[in-house]
Amino acid sequence: MYTVTGIPLTRTFRVLWALEELGQPYELKQHGPRSPEVQALNVSGKVPVLQAEGEAISDSTAILTYLADKHSSLTAPAGTIARAKQDAMTHLLLDEVDAVLWAAARHSFILPEEQRVPEVKGSLKWEFSHNLARLEGKMGAEFLMGKEFTIADIICTHCLNWAHSAKFPIEGEKLLDYGKRMRKRDAYQRVAALAK
Repeated sequence: MYTVTGIPLTRTFRVLWALEELGQPYELKQHGPRSPEVQALNVSGKVPVLQAEGEAISDSTAILTYLADKHSSLTAPAGTIARAKQDAMTHLLLDEVDAVLWAAARHSFILPEEQRVPEVKGSLKWEFSHNLARLEGKMGAEFLMGKEFTIADIICTHCLNWAHSAKFPIEGEKLLDYGKRMRKRDAYQRVAALAK
């Protein structure tokens, strides 16, 4: 059984969703970022942390990749062109969607107040909209990578949810429809129930 440390309203949601999709048992220890329990596992104090095989793994994308590879699901096989394309999509999401949302969060409530630059949010919202429009052009028919649900879909959907709660506009009909379909997945619904 896996142990996940973090709270579902953070990137921990991604790991829990993957575990639900994979049908793997886990224990959730709900501790927030920078709590003593988290810092004992991850020096940065960031969540999520996955404990597996006596080791603590941090970073949601590293955890998703580990789980997908270990259970041969939610991913294209390592060493294939399909995997390279999936990794490219994952990095695009992290660089151009997740990073923009994270910058807005830092300047909203994470950084010390004297270090925040609230005026940057307008620029970040413009960048976010521009990046989403480009993402729509790369999307497959059913999922980001075509016919298979992958960890890229987990990251993308989580970012779309984050954007909604941060009041970042999502204007593309294709992405709006995609987000609705992803949130209807049974595994997603089980994790969403934990976040309430």
